[in-house]
Amino acid sequence: MSGPSDCHRKLTVDFRGLPRLKFWVEGWIERIIRARFCCDWPEFWRIPAISELQLDEPIVGSTPRDKPCVINFMSDHQRVFLGCIADDVTGATDLAINLVKGGMRVVQFLSTPSAAQLEGLNCDAVVVALKTRSVTADQAIRDSLAAVEVLKSCGCQRFYFKYCSTFDSTPEGNIGPVAAAIMQRLDAEKTIVCPAFPAAGRTVYLGHLFVNGKLLNESGMQNHPLNPMTDSDIVRFLGRQTALSVGRVETPHIAAGSDSTANAIDRAVSEGDQLLVTDTCCDTDLATIAEAVVDHVFITGGSGIARYLPDAWRREGLIAKTIHSPELRPIKGKTLIIAGSCSEVTQRQVAYMKDRSVCVRVDVEALMQDFDALVDKFESVVPNVDDRPLMIYSTAEAHEIEPLHKKYGRTEVCRTVEKFHGHVARRLVRAFGFGKIIVAGGETAGAVMRDLEVSRLQIGPEICTGVPWTFTSGKLDIAIALKSGNFGGEDFFESASTMLVLQ
Repeated sequence: MSGPSDCHRKLTVDFRGLPRLKFWVEGWIERIIRARFCCDWPEFWRIPAISELQLDEPIVGSTPRDKPCVINFMSDHQRVFLGCIADDVTGATDLAINLVKGGMRVVQFLSTPSAAQLEGLNCDAVVVALKTRSVTADQAIRDSLAAVEVLKSCGCQRFYFKYCSTFDSTPEGNIGPVAAAIMQRLDAEKTIVCPAFPAAGRTVYLGHLFVNGKLLNESGMQNHPLNPMTDSDIVRFLGRQTALSVGRVETPHIAAGSDSTANAIDRAVSEGDQLLVTDTCCDTDLATIAEAVVDHVFITGGSGIARYLPDAWRREGLIAKTIHSPELRPIKGKTLIIAGSCSEVTQRQVAYMKDRSVCVRVDVEALMQDFDALVDKFESVVPNVDDRPLMIYSTAEAHEIEPLHKKYGRTEVCRTVEKFHGHVARRLVRAFGFGKIIVAGGETAGAVMRDLEVSRLQIGPEICTGVPWTFTSGKLDIAIALKSGNFGGEDFFESASTMLVLQ
């Protein structure tokens, strides 16, 4: 309540926290409800949200009597419960669709929003897509903390740091440094490290990360052009990135249930560990872990556990019981596919789509020599596009990429290719009316979204595990699918295109 000098005394009640309030608080709130709304406590939950209730009589124990009391009843749609940051764009949409599958209403921003942009949001979670995976650790920390500050300002009660399920990073960071900085800012003594996503083939056993049954460092990720992953031991690898003590919660504890998992976490923390890598072999493990960390303020992981956290929070009364489902909107315009990832998965997807699209390969050598000339060449292809999708790709195998990295520098090649994809996407959308955009690769997606000047996305239905269709709003009305390089089946591009055609 505010001080006696205020002209009105106020009490804010967050209904999501009611299961944890003391019985005497519930008692006098219930008496007010009966008197004002002529209904009992359970029926009150069916009354539309009340922003403000002015009482003629003061609440018992309030002072002074000549000062009316104002009670603000805040329902779950008036405050964002979960604030998330992701280290790249495709990871953000991956996280968002899993929260949506858990029944939450989610808004995704393509950069850190302002406080004004967060006002009046009718959602349960906000996901902020950053571009911090491959920058310096200091820059990643600054950008991440800035996003956390904004999310704190809109009343978030839980926070989530999302990174890739293949733990894309280097011995210097940025997963460990960012997690440690956020823990300090939130005054959190512990957090889990849960990259696993069994539905997408990512599992963790004895602290080692597997991709489709292969150790991470033998899965093809050891050839990643920006973040080659050469160690599958997440405990050891994360320990190189941070001074915080890293421990693990093993399968026997998780298999025994959520209480056993929570106790294992508490024991590890009592022994000095702060970052706890969780074994995860199946979706049941994710559900168990979610239940065990229901009271954790801060969680880190891939997107897998995000599917099960809403259920755990809902059972505790922390978010609304209503389960929301996304819709597929009709979108006009042709389909554009941009493939910048060099993952083995994307290579197979590009190969599958070559005979099913108007296909143009980016000559990276020519691009490095004359950027503008190659842009003009690509624009000349557009008039030849029929009803088939237009696919533009720089995807290549490691032996094709390495000579270019040695000649021009890895960073410069990646930067130039990303710039090209973003520039071409902007031209094709604005000048040629492409309305359905499919992008493969996290860094590529970030560049495309930046050049299209998209700031906010509505999350639509899922195309495949971890990849939804999303929709812009405002003057630019297009559909966008942002895919991590390693996600999707061989026919992903075709399936995504067909999904919008058939709606």
